[in-house]
Amino acid sequence: MKGRENKPHIGIFGRRNNGKSSLINAIVGQEIAIVDATAGTTTDPVKKSIEIFGIGPVVLIDTAGIDDEGEVGQKRIQKSLEALKQIDLALLVITDRNFGEPEEKLVKKFKEYDLPYMVINNKCDTASAPVRELPFPVWDVSARTHEGIDKMIEGMVKAMPSSAYISHSLLGDLIDEGDTVVLITPIDNEAPEGRLILPQVQMIRDILDHDAIAVVLKEDKISDYLDTHDAPKLVITDSQMFGRVAPLVPEEIPLTGFSIVLAHHKGDFAHYLEGTPHIDQLKDGDRILMLESCTHRTSCDDIGRHKLPNWILKHTGKKLHFDFVAGLDEIPDIERYAMVIQCGGCMITHRQLINRLKPAVERQIPVSNYGMAIAYLNGIFDRAVKPFCN
Repeated sequence: MKGRENKPHIGIFGRRNNGKSSLINAIVGQEIAIVDATAGTTTDPVKKSIEIFGIGPVVLIDTAGIDDEGEVGQKRIQKSLEALKQIDLALLVITDRNFGEPEEKLVKKFKEYDLPYMVINNKCDTASAPVRELPFPVWDVSARTHEGIDKMIEGMVKAMPSSAYISHSLLGDLIDEGDTVVLITPIDNEAPEGRLILPQVQMIRDILDHDAIAVVLKEDKISDYLDTHDAPKLVITDSQMFGRVAPLVPEEIPLTGFSIVLAHHKGDFAHYLEGTPHIDQLKDGDRILMLESCTHRTSCDDIGRHKLPNWILKHTGKKLHFDFVAGLDEIPDIERYAMVIQCGGCMITHRQLINRLKPAVERQIPVSNYGMAIAYLNGIFDRAVKPFCN
């Protein structure tokens, strides 16, 4: 399952036949999830993009039953648990207010991931037993009649962390109205035909939102621009251009990279700062894990799979091994890695990125970011992170 939507994610969990798919249809107001009386209709987690008033666009993740059986059932349960790394809010669906060991184990997992959650008692219109009091808030709803659905959605709006759907500015702490920001955007084999890559588009939009001025240049035009214009407030370059651009931009002009801006905006910036210099401590035989947050077609010019590993090999002079994991797939045997280097994460949420790095951070494995690693290899690490360290 790949994490590609930079929107709040809501996971729907519960036992088989508790009406999780029906609940999704009730939330959306139309039938977008398959509903069947047979237990276990939902197998692997399924994503559905919807709009919830008060939150905006969200992604609902419909998961398999937490009481699934057999060897295949256990694999489905594990897939459902992996979805916890992607979500911002969990809905735990029960019926007849039956809250037992499977639910208790799941709530324990929610707490491990510091996830807000709501317990939803579905099928309240057909309850077969007297109402059972539970020692925590419960939303009684009926996906069939829509009883209680509006109140439940109001609860979801309140429970959803504001950081999941309020888009904080990428550059708001660095620029003011009227400032000029120069964006250096190379057009190479990795640039999509006829358009800019997402981080570049995000920067332009953020600059315009602050009534500032965005100047977009290729790397061979930066000297001409600086020679004929007032000094910009900030220069942001594609990270792989650090070596060429840094000597051309006077030291008094702040310089950073697109990936570093994203690292500060949604990454684990403090651990990146601490972990990046570990590049100089790598030893022969060490394994480095390169994490990409989306899947894409690779080429010989791919920054994460080819250029950056080769630059690290040249810088260290060591015999190192590199492994690559794309999307949000499970990371096997994280303990065997001496270092983890994460891409900018432009396609995923802050929580997804933090949870992606959590296994490494918990084991005190140094972590870095593509842009910060490239800045370090070019000897301008302190300069490139300085705008965010004042």
